[in-house]
Amino acid sequence: QVQLVESGGGLVQAGGSLRLSCAASGRTFSRNLMAWFRQAPGKEREFVAAITGSGGSTYYADSVKGRFTISRDSAKNTVSLQMNSLKGEDTAVYFCAADSNRYFSERARRTMDYWGKGTLVTVSS
Repeated sequence: QVQLVESGGGLVQAGGSLRLSCAASGRTFSRNLMAWFRQAPGKEREFVAAITGSGGSTYYADSVKGRFTISRDSAKNTVSLQMNSLKGEDTAVYFCAADSNRYFSERARRTMDYWGKGTLVTVSS
């Protein structure tokens, strides 16, 4: 059974930093696209960042570009999201996701095949 488990969420002041981690089990995703999404209260889930299996290519939503960095450790089957210069609008539940595909696509901006249960990030302003 595939499981994605997020950790690292919490309360942080605006301008601060947090690092989210996601550990995958049940199968290896070393060659697969992995990503982070988020859902703010009362809003739809949105794409945040993605990274290809090789780690050679990364993709970001415009709203987080330059502030967030996605990375992965394929040997450990983990993916992380370093979030800097946090803003109130970054408050959301953050979800780790993994796909059956290796490469990024417009579909990947909307949905992926495997999901974690999420971790809450609250940014106080």
